[in-house]
Amino acid sequence: MSGVRDTLQRFRARLGPGPRSFFAWWGQALATWLPARWRVVLGLTGDRLLFQRQDDEIEMSWLEGTQRHPLARLPATVSPDDLRALLGSRLAELPRWWLVPAGMALRRRLLLPAAAADRLRDVLTFELDRQTPFTANDACFDARVVGVREDAQLDVELAAVQKAAFVDGLSRLGALSQGLAGADVEDAGGAPLGVNLLPEASRVARQAPRRGLHAVLASVAVIAVVFAAWAVLDNRRAAADAFAARVDSRADAARQVAAQRQQLVDLVAGTTTLNQTSARRPTALEVMDEVTQRLPDNTYLEKLAIEGDRLTLIGFSPEASGLVARLQGSPLWRNPALSGALQPDPRTRMDRFTMTAELLGKQDPAAATQGGADAAGRD
Repeated sequence: MSGVRDTLQRFRARLGPGPRSFFAWWGQALATWLPARWRVVLGLTGDRLLFQRQDDEIEMSWLEGTQRHPLARLPATVSPDDLRALLGSRLAELPRWWLVPAGMALRRRLLLPAAAADRLRDVLTFELDRQTPFTANDACFDARVVGVREDAQLDVELAAVQKAAFVDGLSRLGALSQGLAGADVEDAGGAPLGVNLLPEASRVARQAPRRGLHAVLASVAVIAVVFAAWAVLDNRRAAADAFAARVDSRADAARQVAAQRQQLVDLVAGTTTLNQTSARRPTALEVMDEVTQRLPDNTYLEKLAIEGDRLTLIGFSPEASGLVARLQGSPLWRNPALSGALQPDPRTRMDRFTMTAELLGKQDPAAATQGGADAAGRD
């Protein structure tokens, strides 16, 4: 056993010095309260002791991160007390795992939908009898997510051992089979696969040393943080109230100024729009002059009305059916047309007509061009 003690002494040195001060001890204790995923990411833990039966001895190794270091070969009759005395306080705190031999476990690769990630074990309970010759009641099983494919499916590796074989192999560890934190499977390279076949009821969770004292210190820290947050919040609330009072004192004046400014903006915008509209439209005098030039001398008007962009002509003419052609091509309007049927007037022996047209803007080059084209077409 002296060789075993020398080997363990070297590995104790690799663990680094123990907590030499209150703050170092407290930091290590607080780290044990973090979730397991955080501890792994921060590199605070993850080490464990692995045990595997080899012939008449038990091989003990130390898993440091992803590296497995052989420590010693122990007699099969070693007890947990003997192991604790042999390891010392530092190594004895590491969780103990059984490393299931590679040839003992049945491994399968599966593709599962991404939604199965949250309840992976429940899904595998239904898939186990389809993927292995075992049922969920006849096997110890677990799985790990190897990766996520581009189609969002999970690449999962299932590991299962028949329950009877699992119990028999676990009993070969003797007294060390008690107090295990898990049972992993050895892969082809001798490293743990990353699963835990040990039933949850049989797993031993690590307890932080001096847990009561840790709870008191954590409570004090939480109370201090809450008090500091309350003080900051109270200061911010007082500052916000003072600022709100200053804002309210000037709010009425600001609203009046904003209302007057909006009225001025609306007035300027309305005036600008009215001026632009008036500037674009032809004047009534221009429309009357254009109508007078285009109507024949034997035609007279009873009414000329301009309503918005609509020009309406009502009058009498012996050639009322030809007035539409005469009014086409004007740069001041477009789409002249008779509105309704011609009505013969026996008194004047003329036809009473009603014509409408759509007024154009003065500066509408497209309309002017179209009007010119219409005039050229008539010629």
